[in-house]
Amino acid sequence: MIRTTEPRINATAKDVRKIQCDALVVGVAQDTSGPVLVGSPLRGKAAQVLNDSLAVLGITGATDEVRRLPGLPELNAEVLVLTGLGKIEQGVPLSEETLRRAAGSAVRQLGGISSVALALPAETPAAAAAVAEGAALGAYSYNEHRSGSASGKRPEHVEMVTVLTPVAGEKSVTAAVKRAQIIGRAVNATRTLVNQPPSHLYPETFADAAAALAKDLPVKVTVLDEKKLESEGFGGLVGVGKGSARPPRMVKVEYSPARAKIKLAFVGKGITFDSGGLSLKPANGMVTMKCDMAGAAVVLNALLAIAELGLPVKVTAWLCLAENMPSGHAQRPSDVMTVYGGKTVEILNTDAEGRLVMADGLAAASEEAPDALIDVATLTGAQMVALGSRVSAVMGEDGVRDAVKAAADRAGELFWPMPLPEELRSSLESPVADLANMGEKFGGMLTAAIFLREFVGEVNGEKIPWAHLDIAGPAFNEGAAYGYTPKEGTGVAVRTLVAYAEDVVARAR
Repeated sequence: MIRTTEPRINATAKDVRKIQCDALVVGVAQDTSGPVLVGSPLRGKAAQVLNDSLAVLGITGATDEVRRLPGLPELNAEVLVLTGLGKIEQGVPLSEETLRRAAGSAVRQLGGISSVALALPAETPAAAAAVAEGAALGAYSYNEHRSGSASGKRPEHVEMVTVLTPVAGEKSVTAAVKRAQIIGRAVNATRTLVNQPPSHLYPETFADAAAALAKDLPVKVTVLDEKKLESEGFGGLVGVGKGSARPPRMVKVEYSPARAKIKLAFVGKGITFDSGGLSLKPANGMVTMKCDMAGAAVVLNALLAIAELGLPVKVTAWLCLAENMPSGHAQRPSDVMTVYGGKTVEILNTDAEGRLVMADGLAAASEEAPDALIDVATLTGAQMVALGSRVSAVMGEDGVRDAVKAAADRAGELFWPMPLPEELRSSLESPVADLANMGEKFGGMLTAAIFLREFVGEVNGEKIPWAHLDIAGPAFNEGAAYGYTPKEGTGVAVRTLVAYAEDVVARAR
């Protein structure tokens, strides 16, 4: 069973002196004259003394700076916490992402404290929503496999969050706080799936987890086991999974509200561990390969969030689950496999396996003629070469690609549109099959996307509008935690897919 991290969040317009909490969080920014309190609920002499003491205390207001001070006599909080907002410009309001990150950073760094009140500048419903969402994302912990001798003594994460905002009484704020909790739950469940060790999470148990997470929501979960996959021609999944003692699965999750006018399909790469197969990775290259199923975790939890939000859009998620291992049964370089739908692929490198299971998912999803098809995968190391570890790539048909980018911007996630140069297609030609699973070395992220495009179907002679999200680097944080982002699984792309679905619904009205 996948346990999610869920703080309780509420909003209030009460005087800060009437708020009972363990810690009160106030924002500090970097002004041209030095550090300054921003949007502080503190008044009078206490506020002036604190503001004048910031520089002396070594507080700068830099992003991710979180400092604890003793609580003030007039407050019902044991600790006063100052969280950095970064540089500000006079007359320019703070962005929603700045508030999201400041709230998330504070809540993340206050693990062990039970209740927190966030007195950040949240004077509009949108700002209050950003603060609430940042708190939900920051209150994440993963200690499932620790023996935990200290368990029960202190909370592992903040359990109660109060957002101080003058617009707390508005209906839109109540709805925004509820949305923040749903989004936080979805992202944190994705993080937990990614963080699961491959000894515990493999295709069968991933399918079980999907069913458990969907249990109380209006969705249908269908699991195809290895026998069904073979009989129905899912050659990509069967071929990649042959080397493992743990057979593959295809999980189809459907949300079909009665009033839906739009059909979306999400396809996610779910390689629960990637050794590279017979094209074996070096030892260091395998260490983080439990994260190679992040795309499947993303599309699952994005759909569940869309269902919980009750959006009037039909969404189907296809989770392409396999473990890529070397053995006497494993597929070999030079093998030819037949992907779902009939196309054949020559295997040149068994470590280019994600595109093979995704081909099955894209072809199957296309048969249902969705209005738009989006796939999400930790697909290529070339993504990190091109864009680093914090910026994901989006490629595909211009309309969907640009809409995904706009949704990501609104959600606060970093995506960058990349091209699909037609001259790269010829490098995928094979002398023995319809195409090869490897092509031009340079621009490998783009070549991989062009491979996937081959399996996107048509409706009335026109390609289904499609976008490919390569989240290879951003899905797994190997460095230190920052903002609302923890170490290891990040849950990136869940918020973008939900925002995309919301935008689709808005445009259809």
